[in-house]
Amino acid sequence: MDWYPLINSLRIAAISTVVVFFAGIWLANLVARAPRLVKGALDVVLTLPLVLPPTVVGYLLLVLLGPRRPLGALAAQLLDLRLTMVWYAAVFATVIVSFPLMYRTARGAFEAFDPTLADAARTLGHSERWIFWRVKMPCCLQGIVAGAVLAFARALGEYGATSMLCGYTPGSTATVATTVYQLWRTGDDAGALTWVLVNLAISAVVLLAMNWFEARGRAGAAARRAGAR
Repeated sequence: MDWYPLINSLRIAAISTVVVFFAGIWLANLVARAPRLVKGALDVVLTLPLVLPPTVVGYLLLVLLGPRRPLGALAAQLLDLRLTMVWYAAVFATVIVSFPLMYRTARGAFEAFDPTLADAARTLGHSERWIFWRVKMPCCLQGIVAGAVLAFARALGEYGATSMLCGYTPGSTATVATTVYQLWRTGDDAGALTWVLVNLAISAVVLLAMNWFEARGRAGAAARRAGAR
């Protein structure tokens, strides 16, 4: 059995999760503190990929990154780099479709943060950067980790935009999702079912890990509240 689709899917999902983790935290924190009108406008733009069909996302990416399109032509001319029909093109697609999950979850965590904790740290002379990483992030960590896990799971199962941007080439651009479709299309139901079960197993492990982390976080919070009393 060729394990390349699984290795490629995990590689793409891991890279895109790292990107959306930091981008999602930064933008969620920025939007959470923005005025209401600005917050509403930014929220629509940043969440839009969540409600768009993946094929629409894939088409828009092709318009931007295609070899005869602005960014694609610039990358080819300056860097001799292709932005479509290569494995790393899937990272662009998975970042776009998984970003709203990370952003929305992190924004909810930041909005639930008690600002008096930050005010107390400021009275002690701490900088905003120190407050963000040492006070705000630990308090919001449970929601942020949940967003990262959901983003990873979404990136792992992405098909529509990925297939449009990368196509399907065994040993090159194949992912688990595109492999399932190709095997089904060619009548190999047994092979398709095998990859479906692999994907189900990985997704179940990821979600179980998220549930365990959330339960541990709730238990730790309860223990801290009990100790405070």
